[in-house]
Amino acid sequence: MTAGARAHAASRRAVRKHDENFPVAFRLLPRERRRAMDAIYAFCRATDDLGDEGPNDPAARLLGLDAWERDLRAAWEGAPDDPRLAALAIAVRRSELPMDPFLRLIEANRMDQRQDRWETYDDLLHYCRHSATPVGEMVLAVLGYRDRWRIELSDHTCIGLQLINFWQDIARDLADRGRVYLPREDMARFGVSEDDLARPPASSATRDLVAFEVERARAHLQDGAPLARLVPARARLDLRMFTAGGLALCDAIAARGHDTISGRPALGRAGRSRIAAGAVWAMIRGRA
Repeated sequence: MTAGARAHAASRRAVRKHDENFPVAFRLLPRERRRAMDAIYAFCRATDDLGDEGPNDPAARLLGLDAWERDLRAAWEGAPDDPRLAALAIAVRRSELPMDPFLRLIEANRMDQRQDRWETYDDLLHYCRHSATPVGEMVLAVLGYRDRWRIELSDHTCIGLQLINFWQDIARDLADRGRVYLPREDMARFGVSEDDLARPPASSATRDLVAFEVERARAHLQDGAPLARLVPARARLDLRMFTAGGLALCDAIAARGHDTISGRPALGRAGRSRIAAGAVWAMIRGRA
């Protein structure tokens, strides 16, 4: 097996290890671009694991992230030791990927070691521009796009997806990770305390706050939706599904009366199948 084949095999193993949306996406792309997407996913997964797993010691995690950044920079020089980054180095060379989104994602995981509360919505958006929007920029770069117009649409989609995942997991993030993504200024505005977030069922004030935040996420998803018409045909289905999945989560939270304290809304396999079928039908209709 050649070095390139070993590198691609390592990134594919990282993809298969996790049952998430990203690894099953972009299967219609040409082989070279599929491999680049796999390498990006492997990098993102490894970066998040360094920030979330391993020693429960922020200082140790920061050291691990610093070492990972040094390895990342070696990928742009064409000589990384880590096989997952070796696959990324191939994608960097073939697709001329910019380094900045990768560095921002590492920085987002550094932020996670230092911060677990956000004062304002703008502060939370700043975090999203490190933890979410870089992934969309990486994907666009593989597809050959660097223009500000598409990146702004991608940013809306990525921010919307991350926000709705935050609002889906309010109770779990607080209980398991001690994190509260709801901006403090919004909690104060609606009269919601952290004690309210830990006591099911959700109070009427908490439901109103979640409804307010869900509509913000929905607006981002809707603003980013036109991006699906501005990428190659083989990538359109994936982008439509990402947006449709986020909007379906908005609806699922609303259907529970915006109570995500009592339980975690989820689409389930049947819901994901309906989203896929709807996205395919939308594409067929659009072509017609």
